[in-house]
Amino acid sequence: MHSLDQLYQQIILDHAQARTGSGTIPDTATNSSHQVNPTCGDEVTLALSLGTDGTIDDLVWEGEGCSISQASLSMMCELVDGKTPAEIRALDEAFSTMMHSRGGDVDDDILDTLGDAASLQGTSQFPNRVKCALLGWMALRDALVHAEGERRRRSDEPDGRPRPRSSALRRGSG
Repeated sequence: MHSLDQLYQQIILDHAQARTGSGTIPDTATNSSHQVNPTCGDEVTLALSLGTDGTIDDLVWEGEGCSISQASLSMMCELVDGKTPAEIRALDEAFSTMMHSRGGDVDDDILDTLGDAASLQGTSQFPNRVKCALLGWMALRDALVHAEGERRRRSDEPDGRPRPRSSALRRGSG
């Protein structure tokens, strides 16, 4: 095995064990997403909150799966810590570009941007593994949409608190 491949394999294993960001999802979490990879059974629930400045204030995930999915989640948490939604979308785009490269060349700027997550580039050759690596990012994208929506609703209210929805809207008849 090539020494760079060995290094990347070790980084992936280290992150799979470290599980940065892993913890218990609070019962009060409103900006969360549950994602499942039906191909292999990996799953994750991720919750986040945005601070008053719009950056990620708190991010936690619970999940089970292969080393690729767990390492990717850990790396993702390190990358997005303290980032704005726009910065997160740029990182998500860079990671997605790398993971859809099918083992081909990826711009060095993208790899530099991704830090440890660039070690997952070799998995892009294996479509079933790509799904594992992208699982946490899908959950992050979904939870971020919820958080931004909540933030917009709160900013529309004079006291900063969202209005309760009408019962007609909750039933889906309005």
